[in-house]
Amino acid sequence: MKYTERSSAILLLQDGTIFYGKSAGKIGTVTGEICFNTGMTGYQEIFTDPSYYGQMLVATNVHIGNYGIKEDESESQSIKIAGLVCKTFSGHYSRKQANMSVQDWFVEQNTVVVTDVDTRALVQYIRHKGAMNAIISSENKTVEELKQILSKVPSMEGLELSSKVSTKAPYHFGKPDAGLKVAVLDVGVKTNTLRCLSDRGCYVKVFPYNSSFAEMQTWEPDGYLISNGPGDPAVMPEVVKTVKNILDANVPLFGICLGHQLLAEACGITTYKMFNGHRGINHPVKNLITGKCEVTSQNHGFSVSKEEIAKAKEITVTHVNLNDETIEGIRLKNKKAFSVQYHPESSPGPDDARYLFDEFVSMMKMTVNAEFEIRN
Repeated sequence: MKYTERSSAILLLQDGTIFYGKSAGKIGTVTGEICFNTGMTGYQEIFTDPSYYGQMLVATNVHIGNYGIKEDESESQSIKIAGLVCKTFSGHYSRKQANMSVQDWFVEQNTVVVTDVDTRALVQYIRHKGAMNAIISSENKTVEELKQILSKVPSMEGLELSSKVSTKAPYHFGKPDAGLKVAVLDVGVKTNTLRCLSDRGCYVKVFPYNSSFAEMQTWEPDGYLISNGPGDPAVMPEVVKTVKNILDANVPLFGICLGHQLLAEACGITTYKMFNGHRGINHPVKNLITGKCEVTSQNHGFSVSKEEIAKAKEITVTHVNLNDETIEGIRLKNKKAFSVQYHPESSPGPDDARYLFDEFVSMMKMTVNAEFEIRN
């Protein structure tokens, strides 16, 4: 195996803390909010998750790259993380099905990596201090120069980022002769979400984040899915208005992650930025309806107000996080709408929550059958 010599690189946190490492991926300098993911596998799906747009990811798993990159395992068309910080970055891989190494992939995608960092110490520090902006650089820049660049980076709180990752034009996914039609409002959708719908007999049309309800309704869908995505839901009033219009029409609606937060905002429930957020594929969630625990895949830095939901008579809490008791799922009592904070498409992650797609499909079928009986 050929030895790869790497030049020096640096990670500078917003509070002035510095971690040193080695360069990998593209040589350059990038900024973003630093966060960490506790998943032990699935790095390709994580790096291409649109919900990570604008964020610097710390991988808690020691080895990144050992099984390479396989084209059909990406959750979007490109890497979405702003940059990567890891302990061991392998330019070599052993999986026969892989198409390329992570090194070649990151260079092709113009993404900067800092490796050989003490990620255990870094994660413990972030866990204690909370999420903050950071800058990584493998260029010959002084600490003072990096501080000047970092000082101009806006906080994630108050940022609208769905416009950066949403499709620019509508497109279809699945089989046109499928029994049900689902309109997906793309605020950062993952490919496996579309696949989960298609696998359950749904023909999907994905709409840009700023599409109106009237525009989507001309396709005459049987239900709506509001996808996951990046950024602060509190600064997306037009999208919240669209969700309200869907609720007013009382058609089946399923919200995932950012879609969950937008549904809450549409019901008058505020959202807030979390101290660290939840990112990983091992988060325990209790289903309050069944009493069972689910191991879930998560990636979010905002949450809905537990106190306000407790006062909302039209909302039922369906899921809670067993680590910190944050709200993980809601259902509207007087509407055909429900949502979860985590990722039921589980890419990567366990498939404990895939049943939610079945519930959504059942809700649409019941609605379609009821309308048929009324007309006849």
